[in-house]
Parts: sequence; C-alpha cells; structure tokens
Amino acid sequence: MLQLSYRSYNLPFEYPFTTAHGTKTHQPTLVVSLGLANLRGFGEAPAISYYNVTVEDMIKVLDEKKGMIERYALTDPLRFWHFLHHLIPGQHFLIAALDIAGWDLWAQMRRTPLYKLLGIEWGSTPSTDYTLGMDNIDSLLAKVAAHPWPIYKIKCGGAEDLQKLEALRQHTTAHFRVDANEGWTFDQAKQLLPELKRLGVTFVEQPLPRDAHDEMRELKAISPLPLIADESCRTEDEVKKCADEFHGINIKLTKCGGITPAMRMIKEARNLGLSVMMGSMNESTIGSAAIANLLPLLDEVDADGPLLLKEDLAEGLKYEDGKITLSGHPGLGIRFTGPRETK
Repeated sequence: MLQLSYRSYNLPFEYPFTTAHGTKTHQPTLVVSLGLANLRGFGEAPAISYYNVTVEDMIKVLDEKKGMIERYALTDPLRFWHFLHHLIPGQHFLIAALDIAGWDLWAQMRRTPLYKLLGIEWGSTPSTDYTLGMDNIDSLLAKVAAHPWPIYKIKCGGAEDLQKLEALRQHTTAHFRVDANEGWTFDQAKQLLPELKRLGVTFVEQPLPRDAHDEMRELKAISPLPLIADESCRTEDEVKKCADEFHGINIKLTKCGGITPAMRMIKEARNLGLSVMMGSMNESTIGSAAIANLLPLLDEVDADGPLLLKEDLAEGLKYEDGKITLSGHPGLGIRFTGPRETK
C-alpha cells in the first residue's frame, strides 16, 4: 500500500522576482511523496497566483482523496496518471506533483535512473538559462555581474524593455532570450522584434495574450525571430492549436499535468514541426530534476529554479556554466534534504 505524505514550503528568492504578471519575494510550493516499503518518490507543484493555484487548495484536495490514492496499486506510472486524471480532474498542478512522485518511485523500484526507464538515451543536452526578472537597469546589471551565465532569459513587458536590453548587451556577450509573459500589444511586438534580433535575442516567448489568435498568426508570419508559446500552451490539447501561431512550445510540467502528458506533447510537437522547450515555474531541485531527466528530448530548457531560490529542498543536480548534470542515482536522482540555503 502506498504511503502518501505532503507538505507546503515558502521558498525565498535571492531577488524579488517580477514578471508582467506581478512581483513575489517567495515561491510557495507543495512537495508530495509516495512511499512503498523503504523507497520514497518525490514530486513538486509550485503555486502560481495567475493560474489561481494555491498550496492550500491542493492540500484540501489531498486531504479528501488521500485514502483513495494510497489504496492505488502502483503497477504502471502511465495508468497511475490516468487514475489521477479521473480522480482529481482539472487539478493539473497537483496531478503533476503526484505523477512525478510516481515516476520517481517506480524508477527506484526498478533501480534505474528515470531517463533510462523512459527510454531516453543520454546524449547532447541543451544548456539552461538564468532568468532576470523585470527590474531597473542598475539592478539588472548587478545581477549579471553577480551571476555570469552563458544564456539569460529576460522578463519583459514594460515601457523600457528595449533600453534595458540595450544596456545589458553592452555588458555581456551571453545569449539572450526574451519572455514577455503576454505583456505586449501587437504593435509593440511588431516594433520590438527587429530590434531584439539586432541585439542578439535568439527567440521570444509569449509576446501577446493567449487569446490573441489572429494577431499571433499575423505576427508569426512577419517575425524575424522564433516565437515560443508559453501561456498559449498549457495542456496537451493546445499543442496543435499553437502550430499556426508559434514556431515552438514551452512545456511546463505543472501546467500540463506532469511527465506523462509532457512526453506526449513532445511527440506531437515534433510531428507538427514545432521546436520544444521545457520551462521552470521556479521549482526547487525536486521539480527541476524531473525536467532535467528529459533534457535529451529538448531543444531549449529553462530549469533555473534552484539558481534563483535562496533555499532548496533536495540535492542531486549539478549546475555548471549552463549545463545540468544528473547524479546517476535511481529515479529522479535526488535526495530530499528539506529547507536548506543554497547558493
């Protein structure tokens, strides 16, 4: 019989984290674990206010459904996801945490790293970026000086986006990615995109609101840079819709419901000719390790949660000059430590 436990944490950021959706100083997150005999698998679901997801609401659902989850016979993580999908429909963030924990536990039972269990051959992997939240120019430059990195993901959506990017470009030769988080109008995007290309930006995430379908199709037709769907691609049923509006998709494990649907999304995106990125929701090493096990399947990755947080909850990932290295241990390859300050 499974043993389900769960606990909330409120992890502080090194710097206040600001996007077009708002500012926060801490990342609330839910950690779940599934135990069987002496093994324990872990999963994580960070709470995101603009998706109306709170740790408190997820815990209420778990309190109600704990008995049914613990009575489930874990014989196949794919079936476990379908069980959760019907047990708690629409609870994508919570399903993701449980799905990740299920895969972690199952791979430990098989004494193999998760990526091997998934049939992924470890080879060339993309480098992760380091995210710069929206801030004034002096603060952005100070962050770059404190955290030299080969790729920066720069949050935009304000009146001074171009000036800030110009200033950053004068101080680093690193690759730039821009994430507008739905923060631009069509006219702003049309004006900014050629300038961003000039500054060496490699692609832009979600320039327009997710419901601006006609404008996104027009913008894709004229854009000098690849456009990547984020808020427009929350779940797997939205992948096909993105093909006409974007050049690629950014998959978030929490938004889509975990590793199980993410694997299907990757396959569908490839069939549609879309590039594939996987992104962070400021997860600790627990959630970031789930992303890291899928690295060879991705074109780009944003898995910098442990770099942005002052406290971490596990160990097992190594970050060096953009590259992420797994521990090689079974499952996610992590060891839960509880809150500890990280650098």
